[in-house]
Order: sequence, then C-alpha cells, then structure tokens
Amino acid sequence: MPLLPLYGHTALLDRFRDALSRQSLPGSLLLQGPRGIGKQQVALWLGRSLLCENPDRSPCGECKSCRMSSALQHPDLHWFFPRPRLKDSDPDLAAVRGDNVDGIMERLESSGVYEAPGGDEGIFVATVRAIVQTAIMSPAMGRRKVFVVGDADRMVAQEGADQAANAFLKLLEEPPADTTIILTSSESGALLPTIRSRVVSVRVAPLSEQEVRAFLADPVVSAHLDVGPRTVDELVALASGAPGRLIGRDSWQAALTQARRLLDAAAAPDRGTRLRVALGQGASGARGKFSDTLDALTVLLHERSRSAAAKGFDSEAVGSARAIEFVERAKELASGNVNPQLVTASLLRELAPLVK
Repeated sequence: MPLLPLYGHTALLDRFRDALSRQSLPGSLLLQGPRGIGKQQVALWLGRSLLCENPDRSPCGECKSCRMSSALQHPDLHWFFPRPRLKDSDPDLAAVRGDNVDGIMERLESSGVYEAPGGDEGIFVATVRAIVQTAIMSPAMGRRKVFVVGDADRMVAQEGADQAANAFLKLLEEPPADTTIILTSSESGALLPTIRSRVVSVRVAPLSEQEVRAFLADPVVSAHLDVGPRTVDELVALASGAPGRLIGRDSWQAALTQARRLLDAAAAPDRGTRLRVALGQGASGARGKFSDTLDALTVLLHERSRSAAAKGFDSEAVGSARAIEFVERAKELASGNVNPQLVTASLLRELAPLVK
C-alpha cells in the first residue's frame, strides 16, 4: 500500500522547494517538533523531491523515481528508524538491511500509520554502521542518495562503538556531495550535542485544526483509531495539532491519565500530595513518556481555559492560560537530560495557585 498523503506543512514544503531550486539545501538536516505531526512524512517527501527526475516541479509524482520512492522501493531512498535489537550481537550489513526492509514493509501495510516506537526499540550501533557503509557507496539508480533517520534521539550508545559513532559524526559533518541526510526527532534535546552541532535544525510546526480534521477523515487513519465514542471535535482537541499521536491510543490515554493526576495534585490543598505525585513520575528512563504527559497536560489546560471562558469564569480561564506557559517551560527542560521528578515538583508548585 502507498503511504498516506502528506497533510499540512505547506509553508515548510515551499521553503524546501525554494532551497532545492537554489541548490542551497544543507547536506545534513534535523526536523524537530512534537510527536505525531508528520516529521518523517515531511522527510520522505523531501527525499522524493531530491530524487525526482523533474527538478522544476519536484516531486512530480510521475517519473520513475517518484513512483518508486512513493512506494519506498527506490534503491537510493533509505529510511531507518528504531527497531528491536537483533538476536545476533554483531549482525552484518545484510542482516541489518533485511530487518530494516521488514520494518518498512510493516509500516507500508498500514500506509505509514504506525505507533511510536516501543521502549525496547532503538537505533543500535549495527544500524549506524549500515548507514555509514551505505553512504560511502555510489547511488544505485540516480545521481544522489537520501537517508531518512526517524526518531534519531533513539540512537543507543554502546560500549566499544566509538568508531561507528565517530564515523557517523563525520558523515553528518561532511556528507558526500551526492548524499543528503535527514534526521527527525520529537526530543531534540535528547540528541547528543555532537550530533546537533553538525546538522541544520528545522522546526516542523503542528498542524492547523483544518489539517487535523482532514487527517482524521482519511479512511486509512480512521481504520486505525480506537478512541471510543468521542466526537471529531473532541479528537481534534486531543490531537492538539499532532494527530499522529492518536495512533497508539493506549500510550496517549496513559499520558492523559497522568496529566489529569498532575492537575489534581496541583489543585490539592496540601504540599504532600504534590510531592508524592512528583516522586511517582519516575526519575529516569521515562523522558519520552514524560514529554507525552506534558503534551497532554497542555491539551487539558487548553480545554479547561476554553470551558471556563465559555461559562464566564474569567479568573479560571486566565489562570489556566497562564499555567500553559509553565508547562511549555517544563517541556523545554524535558527535552534535555533532566530528572522528571524534579521538573514535576517545580511545575506543580508553579501551577498550584493557578488551577485551584
């Protein structure tokens, strides 16, 4: 099955078209933004544009390269993303490629509608070696190669892997003239500074409400949603500009549940409740879940502010709106190497006078 059409991001695509027309696109890019807004779809669109045989209107969708890359069958379009660790502790290039093809086929079976990678999935050193080894080869069909590395923040450091890591850094810093590397990340702060300093970062903005509605109306998407009796308006509010995170509803529902727990704790009259909830957040290994919780908290506060304003409760509406500012600041901290417990404790203290 072909991938879903790309919804939204019109202004960003126009920027990329302009850069392509001027041949000024950087060799190494990082697309960053909230989970579920379509960063990998944008990266694959850019890959198709780079490989298109009609550069004056790329991607034309008609040439052989466009047809092959749209089906993810172009030999010069390489898509890597977190996968479960292979059983072989030191797999060769063929094994990594085979596993990667299996992963792509799994995503294609649902037209590219997929859940966020699980906690046991990562981009391991064997995959990094495969990227580097493939990058030094000549293009198989066209004049250039494109590498899309999704969820690049899930690159797993391994003991004794310095050589592969250094080779990857060198590749990012000086990619071959016929090679473009596009990383994506929902948690760019989790990327190593040595990686961030070697790429040009581009922020991918959330979708508009109209674009979210178009995405949710796609029959392929609706077939993968399991959100109970919610209305479209409720789904649009839940998505908060990132409808892809509604895929894999369990993880998003868990984030909403935890966000409600944070709101209740912030409104509690005693400091002990806030402290217990903060300690229950988890001290490490939960950066992705913590970020999802903060995203869900923003959604809940938006709903709270709108509802209060509609009822004429101006003080409550203003307090919820101000609370969002503190949550956004916490999100910035969460993108780095922080202790979620400490951030949560500070956040609840700041929210307490605003949500009572």
